[in-house]
Amino acid sequence: MSKRVLTTESGAPVADNQNSATAGVGGPLLLQDQHLLEKLARFNRERIPERVVHARGSGAYGYFEVTDDVTAYTSADFLNTVGKRTETFLRFSTVADSLGGADAVRDPRGFALKFYTEDGNYDLVGNNTPVFFIKDPLKFPDFIHSQKRDPFTGKQEPDNVWDFWAHAPEATHQVTWLMGDRGIPASYRHMNGYGSHTYQWTNEAGEAFFVKYHFKTNQGVRSLSSEQGAELAGKDANSHQTDLVQAIERGVNPSWTLHVQIMPAADAANYRFNPFDLTKVWPHSDYPLQRVGRLVLDRNPDNVFAEVEQAAFSPNNFVPGIGPSPDKMLQGRLFAYADAQRYRLGVNHTLLPVNAPKATKADNYGRDGLMAANAYGRDRKNYEPNSYDGPAETGQPLSAPLSVVGHTGTHEAPLHTKDDDFFQAGELYRLMSAEEQARLVANIAGGLSQVSRDDVIEKNLAHFHAADTEYGKRVEEAVRALRED
Repeated sequence: MSKRVLTTESGAPVADNQNSATAGVGGPLLLQDQHLLEKLARFNRERIPERVVHARGSGAYGYFEVTDDVTAYTSADFLNTVGKRTETFLRFSTVADSLGGADAVRDPRGFALKFYTEDGNYDLVGNNTPVFFIKDPLKFPDFIHSQKRDPFTGKQEPDNVWDFWAHAPEATHQVTWLMGDRGIPASYRHMNGYGSHTYQWTNEAGEAFFVKYHFKTNQGVRSLSSEQGAELAGKDANSHQTDLVQAIERGVNPSWTLHVQIMPAADAANYRFNPFDLTKVWPHSDYPLQRVGRLVLDRNPDNVFAEVEQAAFSPNNFVPGIGPSPDKMLQGRLFAYADAQRYRLGVNHTLLPVNAPKATKADNYGRDGLMAANAYGRDRKNYEPNSYDGPAETGQPLSAPLSVVGHTGTHEAPLHTKDDDFFQAGELYRLMSAEEQARLVANIAGGLSQVSRDDVIEKNLAHFHAADTEYGKRVEEAVRALRED
């Protein structure tokens, strides 16, 4: 067997990969050493810009298998037959910290799933919580600025975190989730995933339904206390990455059961909560979970940097039978996610193997740009319509149209009968056991007591009082005790 030859990127053989070219023995380096310059220049560019949020992530390939008939609700091809399997890629992540952060921290977890369907890629971008901190995308940059490292101190500041929440009463529900027992998952395998947003399904007859996705872990939910998380983060900052890789390598393939809540479109206008408000859930007593299928992860990526870090997700990657809802946060993300990937990876990021369709082929008139891989020319026209048998539109919308009425303007979302910023946070608190409530109160007080301004503390305490009288009183007493120490 002949020995493989090391080459430069242009294919020329490398004579010496141990010694740089110099002007004589011991002399200065030479600018003409093409191999050295190419190697150093490429090394400087090995890492792409990290994601502003969800920077630290892990991922794996797998499949989704349909177990229950949902064709009455959606015409999506990958969901049309019980037993049908679709290849997937799932990326987990923490949200606030940078790429060098630890896994076992108190933070929401991203749960971004790519289905490689026969009708193109379908991206479902969610978290391990069913709700979020805000309900309007206009507030998103400010929210993230408050949670990320402060530009002066270079670290996350309790003053910034809690000051934003003081001015965002709708965050009380998600804060209660985050500071509760599920705020630090024991591993990525031991947490649920949620689509979080409301989406639309459309069946073959054109009937529309609004849906919420729930991926329930089959490993059981396991979480860490604040003390356990701090200890694990100190011992192994890569704890969740290590756990995921090792589990799959030894054949212990993690899995989740997908359920959906289904709301007939006609119910939305008069539902007691705004069904498109990302800070609220649909109680299961109103819309029970209906099983759809199971998600299994069974293959680790070969290269974390090429696949996990370059994996690009966008919630506007829909397929026939699935579409958006009037959820304002979702509507903002339909633009923002794809734009973030064009910035980080370039306009041709969809050509990368992890992002390219696998069960079909993309065929459009996108051309050129940085890192263009398709050398279209000659008789391949770059405009449409044309007379040369190029790809043409189908005339078939992916989903049912959304009704639009009224005048343009910067409107607040319409209020439904039980809409406020605190009711569901109080419901969540009252669902907790006494032990869970005690840990929740301690976690909130531990952060809120570090805030330097009394008025910011008082505004946050008012939110917890509004959610539940006992909840607010216990947090207030715990904060006071810590500040008096």
